[in-house]
Amino acid sequence: MKRICVYCASSEQVAEQYLDAAHELGRILARAGVTVVYGGGRLGLMGRLAEGSLAAEGKIIGVIPRFMQQLEWGHGGLTELHLVEDMRERKHRMLLDSDAVIALPGGCGTLEELLEAITLKRLGLYFNPIIIVNVAGFFDPLIAMLERCVCEGFMGPEHSRMWQLVASPGEVIAAIKSSRPWPENARDFAVVRARQESASS
Repeated sequence: MKRICVYCASSEQVAEQYLDAAHELGRILARAGVTVVYGGGRLGLMGRLAEGSLAAEGKIIGVIPRFMQQLEWGHGGLTELHLVEDMRERKHRMLLDSDAVIALPGGCGTLEELLEAITLKRLGLYFNPIIIVNVAGFFDPLIAMLERCVCEGFMGPEHSRMWQLVASPGEVIAAIKSSRPWPENARDFAVVRARQESASS
């Protein structure tokens, strides 16, 4: 593990346990020698993640759209801060060359990023671990929704192996190391086919 992409929120109007988890994750990844790539913000979980990494002498890279930097949302003390043109490029740059994805609690932006990473993995465009840090059960409704997608036939049972759920930042490193490789032929089962067709093939 050299480079890990972390998705998290910029809101500061959240419970302290979420902010503490972000700070702890930054510290843990730094001590593991991991370069963190995140959204580049200075507020909320983003800011705490960066502070945790920097306090432990870690390397942290921010990727932020120009309009956000113009609004002074960017963190000024990062190892590197890359300016990009839009949100689409930001997501691509964050995920590029990452050895794993970690999602902390967040709002619609964090959920979009996480679900895009899961979608890319399903399509065989991303193969590395996706770890969801379920602080205080925050992601329980999302996991229930994904499980319903499997139950209703919108996803296959094998697709539920695309992510791993952990309760705290302290479990992240072990989860990444124990993650099962995602099959290189993932595109072959990206589409959920009729059971009769699958049984005859």
